[in-house]
Amino acid sequence: MKTLPLLAALCLFSTTAAFAHDTAGPHEKITVLQEQNLLNAPGKKAMMLTVDYLPGQSSIAHKHQGTAMAYVVSGQITSQIKGQQAVTYKAGESWYEPAGSEHMVSKNASATQPAKLLVFMVMDPTDAVLIPLKN
Repeated sequence: MKTLPLLAALCLFSTTAAFAHDTAGPHEKITVLQEQNLLNAPGKKAMMLTVDYLPGQSSIAHKHQGTAMAYVVSGQITSQIKGQQAVTYKAGESWYEPAGSEHMVSKNASATQPAKLLVFMVMDPTDAVLIPLKN
């Protein structure tokens, strides 16, 4: 059962079918694969999702309240955490984002090929998946 904060966060990710089929749209496609409360870590839940980027697409600048680990399934993704250099990851590579990290850049590094991420997060059950950053 999805919680209201999760639904609100997913709306921020623009997961509606309209965006899933809108090739000219600016929004990536987010698909939640699993969401489970963690019995061995009371008060925490795990979430697994995919992020599909069309050529040239990017996410808004945001932060995650929970911890995130990302794995590039296909294509190349450029990612930058505040205070660090931007890094471009290729298919098969992964990275870690500590809870509260400000994710300044998350984008498809290619203007001609799609890209896909697999993301695993650990968070409080009421945490939003992402919080947009102002400016």
